[in-house]
Amino acid sequence: MDKFIVSARKYRPQNFNTVVGQSHITTTLKNAIKNNQLAHAFLFCGPRGVGKTTCARILAKTINCENRTPDGEACNVCNSCTSFDNGTSLNIHELDAASNNSVDDIRSLVDQVRFAPQAGAYKVYIVDEVHMLSSSAFNAFLKTLEEPPPYAIFILATTEKHKIIPTILSRCQIFDFKRITNHDTVEHLEEICEKEDIKADKAALHVIAQKSEGCLRDALSILDKIVSFTNGELTYANTLEHLNILDEDYYFKLIDCMQQQNISDAILMYDEINRKGFEGDLVLNGFAEFIRNLLVSKDPKVAILLEVAENFKPKYLETAKKINPAWMISALNILSEAEINYKQARNKKLHVELSLIKLCYLQQAIELVNNDNGVTKKKQVESVKALAFRTIAPIELKERPEVKLQADSYKPQAENYSSQVNESNGEAKLIIETGVKTIATKAVADNTRVTNGASKIGVLDKIRKEVASRHQSNANIVKELNEEELYITWGQYIEKLQKKNNPSAVSNFKSAVLKIADPNCIEIITESKIHQSFIENERAALIEHLQNHFNNRKLSYKVIVVETGDKKPAEEHLSTKQQYLKMIEQYPLVKELKDKLRMELDY
Repeated sequence: MDKFIVSARKYRPQNFNTVVGQSHITTTLKNAIKNNQLAHAFLFCGPRGVGKTTCARILAKTINCENRTPDGEACNVCNSCTSFDNGTSLNIHELDAASNNSVDDIRSLVDQVRFAPQAGAYKVYIVDEVHMLSSSAFNAFLKTLEEPPPYAIFILATTEKHKIIPTILSRCQIFDFKRITNHDTVEHLEEICEKEDIKADKAALHVIAQKSEGCLRDALSILDKIVSFTNGELTYANTLEHLNILDEDYYFKLIDCMQQQNISDAILMYDEINRKGFEGDLVLNGFAEFIRNLLVSKDPKVAILLEVAENFKPKYLETAKKINPAWMISALNILSEAEINYKQARNKKLHVELSLIKLCYLQQAIELVNNDNGVTKKKQVESVKALAFRTIAPIELKERPEVKLQADSYKPQAENYSSQVNESNGEAKLIIETGVKTIATKAVADNTRVTNGASKIGVLDKIRKEVASRHQSNANIVKELNEEELYITWGQYIEKLQKKNNPSAVSNFKSAVLKIADPNCIEIITESKIHQSFIENERAALIEHLQNHFNNRKLSYKVIVVETGDKKPAEEHLSTKQQYLKMIEQYPLVKELKDKLRMELDY
């Protein structure tokens, strides 16, 4: 029974033409060999599994080949090529820098360089994972790498170019390997399936290429694993099942639910996905990639970036026509934010469901607007209505009937006065005449107020104007700043602090001493900076309170700290005036009683 060899080793390229997806590097190396312009040191850098070590081995075999082809390829027939393929060539030395990264390992390598090759033109030293060398090993390697013997060629390979010191980079010819495209990977997998008599759907191979993310070695390893799992028959369904990838049909169904604002079906579909064992972050990431593919499909110029199976492309193009690009851009933002916050969420299923609910109602929330500043997003506040209310017809107001009051309507009252004249003396006559004139004047005033149904200035309007004018005149009067009023308003503000349940501020406000510096400035004397900070925290509200009480917008205050030392006197003796001020600060009605009784205090 033959030993099984994995596809990555069995189908490793043996010449430059069979290298997949790195034509920019293989063409350069072949031309350098043909023109005899080989550098003495190469640095191959790029992602894992893209052919760095393979190209280094092909280069080592080709430059020692005895019968190279006209296009610069190895013949694979001569003694040098056959010994290389069998692993018995003495002209090629490979060093794994991950496990041999000390100074002694590099010194032993440098000692080997002194000896010329026994057969062939060059001795090739391949140092893989060169970024793992220590700094001292790099320094020991510098001189040899800069001026090696003419028969020595160094090929360094690494996946992390940024970790290599600049002195090494400047001595090498650098080749950057790129990720292998999905198209190249699928073609290579088809060739291998054909050679191995494996039945494989192209859609399944495309899923493998997407999963490998540009690494051909990973793609071949996945292929071997799925072939064993499916017994040599690769279908789209069993490939998805084995790789734990969600079918894109679910995404098409989800986006249909969102366009129809069908929340129940969307949540039920996510529950079905969740029961199959797919984590929420995988769903969010896959759905974001799906919407990205739809956004790419909107423009035919950008549709070449669509990396999906060929049989899915028409479905993507058809679906993309139905969806607004504004919706897709905002959906990508929501999904990106949800994926970032997924790890922090306690209820992860609810977190994903909330994102799906947002997406269901997203189309009625925003739109793209093209203005002078470019394309911007605009909220559709006016066009979106949660509930439709029935329109109520306006009620027509009937016109008020015209009221015409004439002075004649007051004649019965005047006659009543005149009838009393005969029974009264001259004084009664004078009173009656005055009453008649008053009634006539009132009738004229009422007549002018309601003539032609027009609303004129009435008695109520006059009263309102008078009150407003008095209030305005009083508003302009600034109340005199004195100690009594100052302590009263200070006590009122302390009551406000007590209602706010702020005992610390209340105690500090009570301990403060107030003085009048000038008619527009108050001095607040405190014992420490802590007391000062409590008063300063209330600055905005306190100034407004004082200004409103004294009706003076120029009024302000300043806080003065007078430190009394660590020890305080046991008892503080207040003067008569201080006792009175403290009393009215706590009980403002005392001052009212004093004012009503017109009492004068002897301080």
